[in-house]
Amino acid sequence: MANLISLDSIKPVARAEAMREALESGGCSSSSCGSSDGPTDMDPAVWAKVKDHPCYSEEAHHYFARMHVAVAPACNIQCNYCNRKYDCANESRPGVVSEKLTPEQAMRKVIAVANEVPQLSVLGIAGPGDACYDWRKTKATFDQISQQIPDIKLCLSTNGLALPDHVDEIARMNIDHVTITINMVDPEIGAKIYPWIFHNHRRYEGVEASQILHERQMLGLEMLAARNILVKVNSVMIPGVNDQHLLEVNRVVKAKGAFLHNIMPLISDPAHGTQYGLTGQRGPRAMELKALQDQLADGTKLMRHCRQCRADAVGLLGEDRGQEFNLDLLPEEVAYDPSKRDAYREIVAVERGEHQAHKKGAEAGLAAVEAAPAVLVAIATKGGGRINQHFGHASEFQVFEASPEGISFVGHRKVDQYCQGGWGEDATLDGVIAALEGIDVVLCAKIGDCPKDSLAAAGIEVSDAWPHEWIESGIAAWYLATHRAEVRLSA
Repeated sequence: MANLISLDSIKPVARAEAMREALESGGCSSSSCGSSDGPTDMDPAVWAKVKDHPCYSEEAHHYFARMHVAVAPACNIQCNYCNRKYDCANESRPGVVSEKLTPEQAMRKVIAVANEVPQLSVLGIAGPGDACYDWRKTKATFDQISQQIPDIKLCLSTNGLALPDHVDEIARMNIDHVTITINMVDPEIGAKIYPWIFHNHRRYEGVEASQILHERQMLGLEMLAARNILVKVNSVMIPGVNDQHLLEVNRVVKAKGAFLHNIMPLISDPAHGTQYGLTGQRGPRAMELKALQDQLADGTKLMRHCRQCRADAVGLLGEDRGQEFNLDLLPEEVAYDPSKRDAYREIVAVERGEHQAHKKGAEAGLAAVEAAPAVLVAIATKGGGRINQHFGHASEFQVFEASPEGISFVGHRKVDQYCQGGWGEDATLDGVIAALEGIDVVLCAKIGDCPKDSLAAAGIEVSDAWPHEWIESGIAAWYLATHRAEVRLSA
């Protein structure tokens, strides 16, 4: 390969530039392209399916991107938390799109994105209606794309009502990731969430509607599991409606073969015009969501890095480049060029190997600490698994829990960007501090004295002492410095 670059000899701050140069040259970043090892508790065949999927693997979401194409506008149920008519380009919310596509338009857009976004590994159809109800368009889109870009993973999201009718086709099309939104297993609770469904050419309401939906969701889940298709269950946490019931939902879907459970917070801004938003139903606070997820953590694979993506999202989780690829910006004729994606995968193989080594080293360091508490650490990051963002530029913080037992990702906190054009607004900073409820320390690449003092006054420590370091290494360094007195003498 041409223009080989050794990442081991490059400081973290310069590594992103080295990766860019390698991509442009089409070369690998090392003379020996390694790969990240799979977890010891996972079947190798399953690991092969999830290791590059940013939704099914928390580790993969640092490196790989997803793309949703909005080809399925029709929907067969009404949810009290959904309104597909409202769209803001700066908003991340399921069911929202700026433009709907035909399968042919989707094909053109996917090729354009694949050529320009080398991180792309997954193509999904998540509406803006229901991918299984609008099946003809979903199938036509996947058929075309799988012929042109055979190495891209295909996945779809559905409410599950029409799912059993298409499971055999899904299996034949090599769609090995399906997400089902399941908010209840008790139709009495479901009647508070779903006003109506449309099934077999008839509209149903109330408990009867929820009973049909529940039965169809369970059947679809069982059918997918029987065919070794990985299922992620999405559940919307609605305080006072299904929050405690989600413990039973988790028990049931896990027993029926769900691979992953994703508990998402209700989005209920009145400006969106949803039934819940207009009637004052609140969403959960960040710590309420974490408390429920913690109750489910024993023996359940949980997705905690979900960003509740738009139905036309493009890019890494936590970013959306969809507006860069609107149809009016794309050429009429575009040919697929896999060179950037191929080069990027070789680079990432090296990065993941190094990242895993640093994770192990960080956890070994924490294990030397005696009887220190668990803390929540918020990270300002632009991606790549590093502490690499200015505090004032962050629109979200990734949250990790650290203790002598190790470091685990527990979620993210969305915030309004504090620093705009070199200036920070006090009201915005107040909102950021409120969003950091329960956080003990913020680690970032840089921060000014004013926000640092305001965070300290709110009881939140902040440090920019580890810029561009691996997240786990920076957390471990801060934790060990803070709890130096508790380090075991034998360590």
